[in-house]
Amino acid sequence: MTGTVKTDSDTRPLDTETMRENVGRLLLPEKEPPTGKELDTLTGLLRGHMELIIPEVQAAAKLPKDDIPRYCALACVGEARGRLRAEPSPAPGGAIAYARRLARSLNALVDHYEALTGVTMCLACDKPIGEHEESLPYDHVSPDGGATRAGRIHARCANTVRRRR
Repeated sequence: MTGTVKTDSDTRPLDTETMRENVGRLLLPEKEPPTGKELDTLTGLLRGHMELIIPEVQAAAKLPKDDIPRYCALACVGEARGRLRAEPSPAPGGAIAYARRLARSLNALVDHYEALTGVTMCLACDKPIGEHEESLPYDHVSPDGGATRAGRIHARCANTVRRRR
């Protein structure tokens, strides 16, 4: 990425942790998917999160026109807006499928928001690494010797065991 973008929420950052928790309620395999009223409520939450984060990700338009992160972020915004305009299918399973599509879009928007605002996420616990928190470099090495996930982790997460998904 060529740089970060100052967004309108720099004085009051978005609660991306809550957004990711709500996404996880639909996308994590160990979670039982919600149904009925709970699904309706969660779908409404996801829609609200998306309406909050889309203008912040759209701040990528301030990056140079030939910037790849700008292009990717704006494409994600377009996709997310399309999903917000769409309606769930009346077929059985249509509501959960629609909610999962919203969840995947929101997850991508959060990724772009964090990248554009310079937030560093811990690869072990998926929580932001604060400016004054101790952190360590981390490269998850694959069997072929290449790093599959490079980034940083909290120092406190260094000795925790994490199951691969």
